[in-house]
Amino acid sequence: MAGAVTETLRTAGGPVDLGFAARFLAGWPPATHAGASADGALRLAFVRDDLEGAGGVTLRGGDGAEVAASLSGGATVPQVRRVFGLDLDGAAFAALGQRDPLLGALQARAPAGARPVLFGSVYEAAAWAVLGARTPVTRAAALRRALIADHGEAVDLDGERWRAFPAPRALLAVHTVPGVADEKLRRLHAVAGAALDGVLDADVLASLPADEALARLKSVRGIGDFYAMLILLRAVGVRDVLPGSEPRILAAAARLIGRDRPLTADEFAEISARWSPFRTWASFLLRTAHI
Repeated sequence: MAGAVTETLRTAGGPVDLGFAARFLAGWPPATHAGASADGALRLAFVRDDLEGAGGVTLRGGDGAEVAASLSGGATVPQVRRVFGLDLDGAAFAALGQRDPLLGALQARAPAGARPVLFGSVYEAAAWAVLGARTPVTRAAALRRALIADHGEAVDLDGERWRAFPAPRALLAVHTVPGVADEKLRRLHAVAGAALDGVLDADVLASLPADEALARLKSVRGIGDFYAMLILLRAVGVRDVLPGSEPRILAAAARLIGRDRPLTADEFAEISARWSPFRTWASFLLRTAHI
């Protein structure tokens, strides 16, 4: 791959808070990430959208609405923009909060530039779904780290060496993983095959109605209802899809309105209808209000 390419990336509107993104990644088990580097930069290695290997990015804050990005290993601007929510219009989101007191209260609890941070690729999210199924989250994260260490490709990120999750062809060449049952490995291989067949293409999934995208994800061996929704919300970059009945978000929504019991999915849908077309972003803030 060619050397690093430096770009200035502006948001579609409103600020971006890289400190928030770093804290989120550090506390999010699927990311297996340590947060900001010692020099204050945010670095991330991931499987490129072309699925042929590892790319990565080093991000540094700019004037609030822009970041300086050093892209390595063939990483592309559209993928970085998707992962860090830079195509979301923060000014329009803030204006919506001014019109809706509940959303405004939610926004006031979060840093002004808090944006959804996604999996590096849809493929990685699907692999996490397989690793995480019926497995304690700490164990799943350890398995992900082991796969990265043993089979992931390294990429130079502005002077630091980072490894990404193994790309699909590399994962298909893995025939044993300590602590991973044969069926789970078969499901990981199914995810890799589906990615190479185009089933996990982020742009295609984003273009589909939510029910069709979910059905497409559930066609992959080992991906059920819960993880299909997780992939759609946390990797594809959809903007106006609700998380259904995720207990953590329903409980946070109840606290937002001063209720001592979690909302039902229907109650949450009714309350959040006013937050369209940013219901996915609002749900992310509900989930991360403590960061």
